[in-house]
Amino acid sequence: MSIKLVILKSGETIITDAKELIVEDKVCGYLFNKPHKVEYRKPILLSEEKESSDGEVQISLSPWILLTADDKIPVPTDWIVTIVDPLQSVKEMYSEKVGEEVDV
Repeated sequence: MSIKLVILKSGETIITDAKELIVEDKVCGYLFNKPHKVEYRKPILLSEEKESSDGEVQISLSPWILLTADDKIPVPTDWIVTIVDPLQSVKEMYSEKVGEEVDV
C-alpha cells in the first residue's frame, strides 16, 4: 500500500492509498483507495507564563465523502495541488483506522 497525503485545490488534505490512472501513457487522474480527510489543530494550553509551543498537533481522520459506500474514488489531476509522503506516525494512524498494514 502506498499511502500519500494529497492536497486538493479545495484546500482539503486527504490521506489515501493513491494510484495513478494512466490513459495513453499520460496520467489523467488518481484513484483514491479509502480516502480520509485529515484535520489538525494545535492544542491551546494557557498558563500564567505563556502559551505552550512544543509543536504538537491534534490530528483527526474522517472518511472524505461521508455519504458513499465506495472505497475507491477517481480524482482528476487538475484538482490535485501536490502529493507528499506523510509522517510515519500519521501513516500508522491511517492504517489503524482503515485496517490495512503499513510499509515501514
